[in-house]
Amino acid sequence: MSERTVWRTRPETGADTAAVHRVNVAAFDRPEEADLVDALRRDPAWIPGLSWVAEDERGEVIGYTLLTRCKVGDGDALALAPVAVLPEYQRRGVGDAVIRAALEAARDRGERLVVVLGHPAYYPRFGFVRASTMGIGVAFEVPDEALMAMRLDDGGPVPVGTVTYPAPFGV
Repeated sequence: MSERTVWRTRPETGADTAAVHRVNVAAFDRPEEADLVDALRRDPAWIPGLSWVAEDERGEVIGYTLLTRCKVGDGDALALAPVAVLPEYQRRGVGDAVIRAALEAARDRGERLVVVLGHPAYYPRFGFVRASTMGIGVAFEVPDEALMAMRLDDGGPVPVGTVTYPAPFGV
């Protein structure tokens, strides 16, 4: 039986900016996601405390995720993107740990809804379901199973309608 590593997660600080950039470039093997994060830091959609990193045993940043403000119809929601893990740490629970930490922080803030455009086999483990089953869609072409949403609380209705992403997403 193998022991699973418990990765340390924490909110991103100003000192992490360069490391976060490096993780995103390495994870995606291109600069677009790293540039997106840099642009979102300057956007009104940025929410302090909802940008999270995962660290290795030496305290080096090895994983990252971000939740930013978006709209669903006329209501507030969060967009989960990007999720990035250094290639040598992928498939070892780093992404899982950093996503769970960010979602818990959002829940603690009283946020109600998160949307993600991602791999339909990965995100349901966190509680995401097809967004279309909740009356949520996007104004561009994506496979129905790739757009997912998750309620963060059990209270009242969540917004329905079309997702409006922050301007840096370019959609």
